[in-house]
Amino acid sequence: MKTVDTGLKIDALSVSADTVATLILEARAYDEVIPEIDVEDGADELDERDAPPHDEAIGNPARKVLIAAIESLTEEQQETLVALTWLGRGDYSVEEWDEALSMAAERDNGQIATYLAGIPMMADYLEAAAATLGLDLSDTDANSMAH
Repeated sequence: MKTVDTGLKIDALSVSADTVATLILEARAYDEVIPEIDVEDGADELDERDAPPHDEAIGNPARKVLIAAIESLTEEQQETLVALTWLGRGDYSVEEWDEALSMAAERDNGQIATYLAGIPMMADYLEAAAATLGLDLSDTDANSMAH
């Protein structure tokens, strides 16, 4: 008989599913106001790492809301968001979770909110990381939020 693995695939996560879901919504709201980038001739798709930084929209109210939401979290929670973003982007695997957290803490220069707001597709990465870790976002308070 095959068992289904459910639940979080790591020991603990310093941010709640509600927090992750809320930040995904805030990041999506911000992404909606960033102009789309045309793929260069001959390229099949745009690598998000080649995209201009989101920081071009510094005065954008959605960016300010996203940054404020991230800054309202503890340092540990912010570092966890960085690690989640890296996990969702494919920089780390679930097995490397502790290493991702350590690297996020090591690279913390006090500008995590600005760093995360500058990552195109942050919402997609957080969703992918949640799915990878088995974090259920379907029953969160954030699902009832509207922008």
